[in-house]
Amino acid sequence: VQLQASGGGLVQVGDSLRLSCVAERMLRPAGMGWFRQAPGQQREFVAAISRSGDNTYYTDSVKGRFTISRDNAMKTVHLQMNNLKPEDTAVYYCAADPAFSVAYYRDYRRYNYWGQGTLVTVSS
Repeated sequence: VQLQASGGGLVQVGDSLRLSCVAERMLRPAGMGWFRQAPGQQREFVAAISRSGDNTYYTDSVKGRFTISRDNAMKTVHLQMNNLKPEDTAVYYCAADPAFSVAYYRDYRRYNYWGQGTLVTVSS
């Protein structure tokens, strides 16, 4: 399984970006998550979505601004990020967990597959 993340870039405060993650060669849908890591910071949970897409989860700081969605036919997960803030600046990683559980979606150690990361920079 390979995850290819894309969509990062340099934007201004208040702008929007849409990140995408394609899960190549994934035979069955897996729970998917987005994490981010700012320089000198630990990797943190951003958002997750269940296998079916029926359930989504967000860290508090992005609720109301970010939306995670998926298209299982295209094996793609998106993270729509609106009203971006400087504190959103980080490398964003998508990850897949075939054994996705509502109890563990925040724990990056539960995710078996990771994309290469895409850099989001929000300039003030």
